[in-house]
Amino acid sequence: MSPRQLTMMGLGSAIGAGLFIGSGAGIQAAGPAVLISYLVAGTLIIIVMWALGEMAAANPNSGAFSVYTGKALGGVAGATVGWLWWCQLVVVIAAEALGAAGLLATVFPALPVWLMALLFMGAFTAVNLTGVRNFGEFEFWFALLKVAAIVIFLLVGAALLLGWLPHAASPGLSHFTADGGFAPHGMGGIATGLFVVAFAFGGTEIVSVAAAETRDPARSVGRAVRTVVWRILVFYIGSIFVIAAVIPWNSPELKSPFAGVLDLAGLPGAATVITLVAVVALLSALNANLYGASRMIFSLAERQEAPRALKTLTKARVPAAAVAASVAFGFIATVLELLFPDHVLPLLLNFVGSTCLIVWGSALVSQIVLRRRADAEGTALPLRMAGFPWLSAFGVVLLAAIFAVGLIGADSRAQLLSTFVLVAAIAAGAWLRRRSLAARPATAASGDPARSGDAEG
Repeated sequence: MSPRQLTMMGLGSAIGAGLFIGSGAGIQAAGPAVLISYLVAGTLIIIVMWALGEMAAANPNSGAFSVYTGKALGGVAGATVGWLWWCQLVVVIAAEALGAAGLLATVFPALPVWLMALLFMGAFTAVNLTGVRNFGEFEFWFALLKVAAIVIFLLVGAALLLGWLPHAASPGLSHFTADGGFAPHGMGGIATGLFVVAFAFGGTEIVSVAAAETRDPARSVGRAVRTVVWRILVFYIGSIFVIAAVIPWNSPELKSPFAGVLDLAGLPGAATVITLVAVVALLSALNANLYGASRMIFSLAERQEAPRALKTLTKARVPAAAVAASVAFGFIATVLELLFPDHVLPLLLNFVGSTCLIVWGSALVSQIVLRRRADAEGTALPLRMAGFPWLSAFGVVLLAAIFAVGLIGADSRAQLLSTFVLVAAIAAGAWLRRRSLAARPATAASGDPARSGDAEG
């Protein structure tokens, strides 16, 4: 994978349906003050990306944060984080296939949802089986399309707010003070919005996985982190500012906020265009998540934390068995959801909904431990996170605040507790597997397509 593909993947992975469709929920929860929620969540993900970047540059590995957690906190912790992330991705693969098919059916109703969903998964399975270069190229163009759509949206939004569009009246900043003011639901609304928008940044951690299959990973990771962090803030904060300024926080238009802004700007066909962009965003995420899931379970197999058969490679050095295992669950979940609508996926997503918070927490704690260890041993690091240890500690505090906020609300509390149950079950399974392996001679692991290095924690 080339550095340009890694950089664009890092940017595109954070720009998904959560922004194009789900951002309206955050605005409804907090009003225009959701900008504060996005600034806090954005600050956290920037710190997490720097922490992951430092570790990925020093040890590019397809197991990424799972391996780093294993090195810092022990093998059981590393295996738990790896399996937890894999569980999240395979569930989300099914959700994204069904979501993209459902959206496309609103534009082309003659196409059956079940057929499109299965075709999407089949097509991107083929892409992932042909090699990392093809995967990277698909992600590059998907991300470029999403970025272009946001740039155009920001330009149209700026023109609307400045009164430069002849057939649309500018609301100015009146919505920031009307209907309850900037924060109509007070600090409680901002806190609720914080928990909602935190998940919009989920997916950025895949950069640390992909870094292992990138040319000159140390330089590529540093470039990707530096480029992505400020663009995420510009695109996210810019888009949310435009939406909150143009559409009242209690408007039904927030069900599709980007389309609502473009409709108010008087652009014909805006809803269709945004729907198609959202489809691309979901397919991009499906492609990236299948890649990430296959590399993670491959790494687990290499470390004997998953069945050995999953570490087999094709001549193109693609872990085909790992790809097949990852997409198989997606096919099964998709079929079950089609047979029992609105029952299977909501239940599964409730269990894995808070997984990204666990992964971010493990990354921050691991970076603190491994950085201190490297400094004590005098080990040179190709990429060093600035402001250590205070910035890393600040990230932990922000993450703890999000957990605290999540435990206050009934819905978010149920989601967090479900994730904690899943973590405990996976940790117990990982501990039992390691005990079983310790009772018999260990087998050597080799063949990481991603220059695995020392993967044992």
